[in-house]
Amino acid sequence: MSKTILVVDDNERLRTLVKSYLGQEGYKVVTATNGRDALFVARAEKPDLIVLDIMMPEMDGYEFMRVHRQERQTPIILLTAKIEETDTLLGLELGADDYIPKPFSMRVLAARIRAVLRRAGQDTPQVDVLRVADITLDRNGRLVKVGEQLVDLTPSEFSILATLMSAPGRVFSRLDLLDRIQGTAFEGYERTIDVHVRNLRAKIEPDPRNPRYVETIYGAGYRLATDGKH
Repeated sequence: MSKTILVVDDNERLRTLVKSYLGQEGYKVVTATNGRDALFVARAEKPDLIVLDIMMPEMDGYEFMRVHRQERQTPIILLTAKIEETDTLLGLELGADDYIPKPFSMRVLAARIRAVLRRAGQDTPQVDVLRVADITLDRNGRLVKVGEQLVDLTPSEFSILATLMSAPGRVFSRLDLLDRIQGTAFEGYERTIDVHVRNLRAKIEPDPRNPRYVETIYGAGYRLATDGKH
């Protein structure tokens, strides 16, 4: 069954190009011209992934993510003409899984979509259920519990946590983690890992400012504490 992609952009020419190209790649593509319309389309179509422009009338991409993330954890790739790092980081903090600056090639977009979908629904021959300290991660059910509390993670956060839990005590560099969630590591995108880790800590740590689980190893990367204690 083909995956459904929701493309949200106020540029009609871009929407048409992306829909045509992704259609040829075998995806079902639905579109919206702004964030407000996209909320209705997302509720009706339940897309597997959303390609989202930031600057739009009616409701911009940031506000769309704030509302949509309360309803579903659909993977999101941002399209942005903005080059300021703060704009990109804001999008990631709101739960975006990846971003592509405009202008971009359709081949790059398709590759990023495949990578995000792969990590959002990948099956792996590794252990299906991981347990470290009081964290339980079920790969098949894509569930995470801290104690008895269910935690809702984005695909990128889930992938990072699964990677860290697969080897407690091992230090993973930012490029290591980026390679796990994107399939290919790009040094210019290392900072995105810090944002995903910060979001992950906010969801699983009792005190994100003093993390018990996901430890920063300065100059090296991140590791999962083996006992969850400081």
